[in-house]
Formats: sequence, C-alpha cells, structure tokens
Amino acid sequence: MDRSSIKKSLEELRKISKKRSFNQSIDFNANLQDLNIKKAEDNVEIFLTLPHRSEKKLKICALVSKEAVEKAKVFDKIISELDFAGYSDKKQINKLAKSYDIFIASPNIMGKVATTFGKTFGPKGKMPNPKASQILIPTLDFTELKDRLERTVRLKTQKEPIVKCSIGKESMTDEHLIDNFMAVYNALARSLPKEENNIKSVFIKTTMSKSIPVK
Repeated sequence: MDRSSIKKSLEELRKISKKRSFNQSIDFNANLQDLNIKKAEDNVEIFLTLPHRSEKKLKICALVSKEAVEKAKVFDKIISELDFAGYSDKKQINKLAKSYDIFIASPNIMGKVATTFGKTFGPKGKMPNPKASQILIPTLDFTELKDRLERTVRLKTQKEPIVKCSIGKESMTDEHLIDNFMAVYNALARSLPKEENNIKSVFIKTTMSKSIPVK
C-alpha cells in the first residue's frame, strides 16, 4: 500500500462527503480472506498507538490504589479503591461505564476491580486491558501514558473477517490521516499469517458517507 493511493482515495472521500454539523470520524475498514476466525490463531486483536492524535478527546477514568491517587490526577476521573464500596448498584456502574471511554487500573487492585466492576465492564469491553497499556505500572509517566492511550485504537475481528477502526477526524490534515492509515494497515498485515495476502480489500469512509476503496 503506497501513500499516493491513500491520498487519492482520501481526496475522493472529501469530495463526496457532505458537510455535517459535527467533526466526522475517518474510518478504516478492511475485509480479510483465507482465515478461519473461529480459530484463535486466525482471530485478530491488535492495540495500536497511532502516530497522530485524533481531535476527539477521550475521557479516561482511573481505578487506583490509595497510593496512586495523587499521581493519577492527570486523568479525567479517579476512583480510589477506598471508594469502591460506594459502587454497589448496577445502574450506577452502568452509568459510569457509559460516561468514560477508557478505564485503567493499578495492577495490585485488579482483583478488587474485577469483583466490583467486572460483571458490568466485561460485557461492554471496558475492563482495563494489559494489551492496551491500561494497567498503571507505578514507574510509568502517567502524562505520557495518557497521551498514548488517547492515540490507541483496537482492531478486532468479531463474527466476520472484518476489522474497523477510526484513524482520525475529517479536520485533520491529509498527511496525518495517511500516516495513521499506514500505521494501521502495516500493523494489521504483520499480524496476519499471510500478511498482505490475507487482506482482501480496504476502504475509508466518514461517519456518514459511503465507503471509498483504497487500492
């Protein structure tokens, strides 16, 4: 996949995409082939940090040990382990899950996190995930971690051999969107048994537009 092909498709997408009252996402969609996604080795799950941040600000909630409260103040909300007892109502936890995009947690209280929030967070895909750097290792720079989390996307096959993710917003420059597209495409290809030969087709689209192929 070369940059000129992506740029051509992106220019076409901008032409056909109607102006909306909000800043639309630019989405990457890939159809895969010659895979049996029922087999663990053919199932795709990648967490990737994009080169450029989307202009959408993610809301991050930190579930932390009492020792990490002060350091975790860089995040949007902090819930100390001492306050977990106050989250006994399922509706309250559901509301919390809907209010934040990402949940991160201190490693030494993951058992308490699972006990208190797991039944609600698990089915929603909101449990802190080590693969996505959502565990607060004490030696990490939490400001740098926040920046990385805000640039992280997930590619995952579900019931079909298709993966999707946002690579940014329409207000971003073409060059930044192309960089993000290339990062996603290359990471996806490297994760597949036959690399690019397992990628049947790739498309980009805005939130409300039709899909444009990238060849």
